[in-house]
Amino acid sequence: MNWRFLSTVILLAAAALTGWAWWSQRDKPAATAKQSRPDYVLTDFNVVVLNKEGRESFTLRAPQLTRNPADKTMDIVTPLFLIPPRTGGNGGPWEVRSQRGWVNGEGDEVRLRGQVKADSTNANGKPINIATEQLNVFPDANRATSDVQVQMIQPGTILTGQAMEADLDSKNINLKDVKVRYEAKAR
Repeated sequence: MNWRFLSTVILLAAAALTGWAWWSQRDKPAATAKQSRPDYVLTDFNVVVLNKEGRESFTLRAPQLTRNPADKTMDIVTPLFLIPPRTGGNGGPWEVRSQRGWVNGEGDEVRLRGQVKADSTNANGKPINIATEQLNVFPDANRATSDVQVQMIQPGTILTGQAMEADLDSKNINLKDVKVRYEAKAR
């Protein structure tokens, strides 16, 4: 067998394999780009979201928001959510910050991830501070939940729990598997 013939067969096989690989991949990049492209991007913005009754559900401030056109969800970078108390609710509004946020298409579920901090005041004006890595907020129901470790700080008391259910109106916060640390006031 001649070395030229063998070289020609190898080159033809390589060309056929390359052509087949190109042909099978030709439509995939365009479809992926179209699916992942947001329909709009907001930068350095402030938006007030209303509930079904037309009242303020929450205010959102952040450096960037992208909206997915397929399911109308929003991804947010370093969001600040301001959740007002309901009419007749106890205490002040909630300020909730995190590294990342996600809002569902209906705007009634907010998932916060990474260094989540929630601050408010109770009916007596005393501060309530909550810190966790994950927090799910349901603004229309004024409710929040977490399935990971949560630390709640009030003057003189630090509570640490493994999960949380909170009513944001009444400031009633339930922690599971709780450890409590009391700090005496300096005299």
